Amino acid sequence: MRNEDLAEKSKPVNRKKKAALYIILIITFLAVITYVGIRFGSGLTELARKPEELREWLNSFGWKGVIIFIGLQVLQVVVAAIPGEFTQLAGGYLYGTFFGTIYSLTGIVLGSVIVFYAARLLGYPLVRLFVSEKQLDKFRFMLNNSKSEVAMFILFLIPGIPKDILTYIAGITPVRPLRFFVIITIGRLPALLGSSFIGHNTQLGNCAVVIAVSAAACILFLLGVFFREKIVNWVHRLIKGEKAS
Repeated sequence: MRNEDLAEKSKPVNRKKKAALYIILIITFLAVITYVGIRFGSGLTELARKPEELREWLNSFGWKGVIIFIGLQVLQVVVAAIPGEFTQLAGGYLYGTFFGTIYSLTGIVLGSVIVFYAARLLGYPLVRLFVSEKQLDKFRFMLNNSKSEVAMFILFLIPGIPKDILTYIAGITPVRPLRFFVIITIGRLPALLGSSFIGHNTQLGNCAVVIAVSAAACILFLLGVFFREKIVNWVHRLIKGEKAS
């Protein structure tokens, strides 16, 4: 039998092996985050709502407590069952505005790295498990667009835009990994700084400051949610080079 014939016959076998490996990787990824979400999600969320108990728990690990806190931020990005708002506020309460922001940002970037590469490796089928068809349609304009980096940078800066969904979608866009990590670092920084500031002033008992900043943050978030559709459509027109009215 000629070598060409052997090569042709081996192609279907190789495709089946790749498909099987692909399915195994997706199932493994889902199994891990599902287990972590069920096993630790509710407990960690409840602990994050009680910063003094969280402080005692983290302090019991000594210097490793900071690493564990960063790990919590990684989990809240990868595992949707853990809401990030509580852990971000807790960061400021525990470590102050500056270090709370740095530790939270470190964990969020690391978590985003995991999500981004998982989506890039496993592709559209994985993204569809975490992003609804309606949500994907909303951001589909970024999938094959060379200006998707510009769109992501704008959207990550605006409160009320679903950042976790964008992170999964980013993995199947043309955006370069390093540029994406710079985008999320800059884009997530203002919100994290605000959360840490609120958490720190809560710990100091500055009620007037907490109320004022929290009110401003809530207004910005609600505006982002209320005008979400218009903002996304505006960004869509902007990167297509159309007049953004």
